Amino acid sequence: MITFILNNKTIKTDTHPGTTLLDFIRYTENLPGTKIGCREGDCGACTVLEGTLVDGKVKYKSIVSCLTPLGNAHGKHIVTIEGVNLKDLSPIQKAMVDDSATQCGFCTPGFVMSFTGHGLAEEKSTYNKAIAAISGNICRCTGYKSVEKAADTINELLKLKDIKDPIKWMVENNFLPHYFLEIGSRLKEIEVNPTFKNSSKIIAGGTDLMVQKPEEIANADLNLLYNRTDLKAIDEKNNSIQIGSGVNATEIMNSSIIQKHIPDIASYFKLISSQQIRNMGTIAGNFVNASPIADLSIIFLALNASIILKESNNKRNIPLRNFFLDYKKLDLKDGEFIEYISVPTPKKNTKFNFEKVSKRTHLDIASVNSAIHVTLNEDIIEECSISAGGVSAIPKYLKETSDYLQGKKITNGTIIKANEILQQEITPISDVRGSADYKRLLLRQLFFAHFIKICPTSITLKELLS
Repeated sequence: MITFILNNKTIKTDTHPGTTLLDFIRYTENLPGTKIGCREGDCGACTVLEGTLVDGKVKYKSIVSCLTPLGNAHGKHIVTIEGVNLKDLSPIQKAMVDDSATQCGFCTPGFVMSFTGHGLAEEKSTYNKAIAAISGNICRCTGYKSVEKAADTINELLKLKDIKDPIKWMVENNFLPHYFLEIGSRLKEIEVNPTFKNSSKIIAGGTDLMVQKPEEIANADLNLLYNRTDLKAIDEKNNSIQIGSGVNATEIMNSSIIQKHIPDIASYFKLISSQQIRNMGTIAGNFVNASPIADLSIIFLALNASIILKESNNKRNIPLRNFFLDYKKLDLKDGEFIEYISVPTPKKNTKFNFEKVSKRTHLDIASVNSAIHVTLNEDIIEECSISAGGVSAIPKYLKETSDYLQGKKITNGTIIKANEILQQEITPISDVRGSADYKRLLLRQLFFAHFIKICPTSITLKELLS
């Protein structure tokens, strides 16, 4: 029995857990404010809030309900546009009206929910954060300038927010109905310990499977991993960073442990999908999807990650670079799942960089992407790991290029020679994202960009391109 709170109503249902949360909201509960748009997580019209009880407090985040299996809602507070309505317009709704940020109105509920999620965050509001909160919401009518004005208005309204208790502040200032204050105690009454099933159809965040195989998921016997707290931790121990397979992209980019070693991680992750999708998509799901251009796979290949696979009481540890066998083929046995990812703790004199080219800077799939992780002794490369996506049938670890650079002095000539080796390692194909020659050129530029950023005093762009 799936049990959760939908707005102010406790739901207990035996509906198939693979049903989309969107369809349950609209057709079972008859709440039509949540709109059906793309059904691929791109438009944000179906955005709702997901509240989770963490250490006695309810924490909210925005998600797309079109890609959320209903089973993932178990033990949560799901909030639709109807759930934030008051007798009068909330300050967020009023800002959307007063700043003419709505026209046909189809996208408006999604924007309101994303802005409300921003208000519920335990951090100070800024204009840029308000804009980032709606990064996954598309409007076809207003041209966005009026939406940006609303974001500015909302940010000003939220500047007095109590970040220690945003829920109470939002209720007291008429952003939210009073029932939000009781959600924590109500969630405590729901048994949330997940049932472990022996099913080969594993699903976590659902951001890929719910796009590719929605009909199959809606009828399959599912092993739901999304709510398994034992797969959610990020720890540093035994000279490694250990990331649970159920950790999502937002949790990675906000992790103090990861930020300590990769200070720019948040800027890289802002190139990866929208905020709603980052709030849902898990690291293991990105790996198992096995896309040749999967951003997280490329990042963690360069970080020399290993994955720990588990089946019953058996475990095995393999380098991530050995996990990808061929296009969409993995070294993953029946019954196995990724338990956690292990990354060697970066040394003090290491540098990391991630580059991505896509038709849009944000919210787009890469044409080509690349990451590098190097350990330097002044201008000598002691260790080097480079990866690239979009240039092979699998996320590619560039072993020969990496091996060549180890022990080399960073010079223009060294980088030019390394690029020649790199070009021999890749096998791009022509497709909708560009010709094979174009992808070779892109990767060359990204490879050069790594060293221009890492060693700006040792590299001359003009000489590299001469």
